[in-house]
Amino acid sequence: MLLKVHVKKLKVNELKDELQRRGLDTRGLKADLVERLKAALEAEAEGDDHAGEKEGQDEFSEDFQDNEDGDDAQEQQGQSLVIAFVSRTPQPPAEDEEEGVDDSLITIDTYNCDLHFKVSRDRYSGYPLTIEGFAYLWAGARATHGVAKGRVCFEMKINEEIQVKHLPSSEPDPHVVRIGWSLDHCSTQLGEEAFSFGYGGTGKKSSDCKFADYGEKFGENDVIGCYVDFETGDEVEIGYSKNGVNLGVAFRTTKEALAGRALFPHVLVKNCAVEFNFGQKREPYFPPMEGYTFIHNLPLEEKIRGSKGPASKSDCEILMMVGLPACGKTTWAIKHAEANPKKKYNILGTNAIMDKMKVMGLRRQKNYAGRWDVLIQQATQCLNRLIEIAARKRRNYILDQTNVYGSARRRKMRPFEGFQRKAIVICPTDEDFKERTLKQTNEQGKDVPDHAVLEMKANFTLPEPCDFLEAVTYVELQRDEADKLLKQYNEEGRKAGPPPEKRYDNRQGGFRGRGGSSSSYQRYDNRDGSRGSYQSRSGDSGGGYRGGEGPRLCRSQTPPLLCSLFRVWVPVPAPQPG
Repeated sequence: MLLKVHVKKLKVNELKDELQRRGLDTRGLKADLVERLKAALEAEAEGDDHAGEKEGQDEFSEDFQDNEDGDDAQEQQGQSLVIAFVSRTPQPPAEDEEEGVDDSLITIDTYNCDLHFKVSRDRYSGYPLTIEGFAYLWAGARATHGVAKGRVCFEMKINEEIQVKHLPSSEPDPHVVRIGWSLDHCSTQLGEEAFSFGYGGTGKKSSDCKFADYGEKFGENDVIGCYVDFETGDEVEIGYSKNGVNLGVAFRTTKEALAGRALFPHVLVKNCAVEFNFGQKREPYFPPMEGYTFIHNLPLEEKIRGSKGPASKSDCEILMMVGLPACGKTTWAIKHAEANPKKKYNILGTNAIMDKMKVMGLRRQKNYAGRWDVLIQQATQCLNRLIEIAARKRRNYILDQTNVYGSARRRKMRPFEGFQRKAIVICPTDEDFKERTLKQTNEQGKDVPDHAVLEMKANFTLPEPCDFLEAVTYVELQRDEADKLLKQYNEEGRKAGPPPEKRYDNRQGGFRGRGGSSSSYQRYDNRDGSRGSYQSRSGDSGGGYRGGEGPRLCRSQTPPLLCSLFRVWVPVPAPQPG
């Protein structure tokens, strides 16, 4: 990793290379390039306290592969590559310190917001991470308090449309804000589920993922007033204003449907910095409509506090999903989160990232004009960064990845030391697994090549309670039955042998697999271990080769750099007894 103190020593072409690799603008004088790179490094450091300890994390999630950006960065650096020897198991990160805020005040809630939404110290403004693939993502946040009666309002100003020149020119609406109200248990994706009401800068309103024209477009420096009226008989009305001009009623629902539940101020942004006025300012941006009170000025008993986060790490829980692609991990994770709304699980997985890349409520597969493999790579980089941020926050998580390698489980759980760490194994019968795989292929396409699944089968081990896993739960097949099936999978995977031959692809600075439509995938090796490693591992102790006879992969007999650059398969005799 570059140090900020060394940035000034780089030549112009080196600065441009570093900026280009991060997807940033390379135009301007050297001083401009230096400042731009410094800002990028600061942003990276904010979300990645352990950049020097990054490891290859090349597994596939249920729908997409979970490649960590570390190896791609090595391959792209070429001769400027610097090899550093670091601990393969990262140390637990320091917990983010949050300054105490008067709980009677209504502010942006640092618990009820996306991990990549950065809240200011005063808790009244915020902005999303925009570096690299984060510029594709929506980031949402809710206020600490909601209301269930009266005529109440607040204001939101768009302070800045953050520059995202690294996005392709084809990206639709790179700067958008959606503002409104939602229930405490709703997701941060405002306007995409029931009882979540949003008005967007594209001149659209949405609720339950139904979009319709409303009002007019808005953007940088505009102020949107948000109003909710519980005093219109059996109905509840939600309306908006733009720069003091009333835009009329946007949504109507019933008090019976709300069932006494409070509506909370909610914002969803893409590459925009915003600021709230809940009424804490001496003067509003614009006078409120007659009869409405700013939510800050309500009596405390009329402000309903939203869900509070765990008091300590020991109260936090991380559930690590374990299973092959398409076995049902994501389905279980979503249902479990919905069944336990008070825990407010944050699901960490590529599928969850793609849900935050929606355009007009649609996932990118249905309306994306760019290169899909590049977008998946960007999503994977975002996921790795979010996992690092997550370990510093007191929340509950579900890690929705395959996690079939024992060494991966140890590495991923280590930063969450102090949490309640549990594994959830999804192992359906082979017939059910084949049926689910076929269904997913028919509905979403084939995101994980067959040989990648076979390699996972060859190396799949079942987790055991240990120093980094307090409990292991089997959802479908129980331990003994799962173990029998796993032995069949291990044998099936080993007989299939290594993945297809790799080739070097100058366009992306990395290696790509051959073979028809599969060539668009970022990497097929799915290895698990530190950079340059191509060693099969087993068990949660992180070492050894499971399965007796047959070729195995060894890093120790090939220089690490050569292994990393050429993905060498080195046959080594099977270990002798004793």
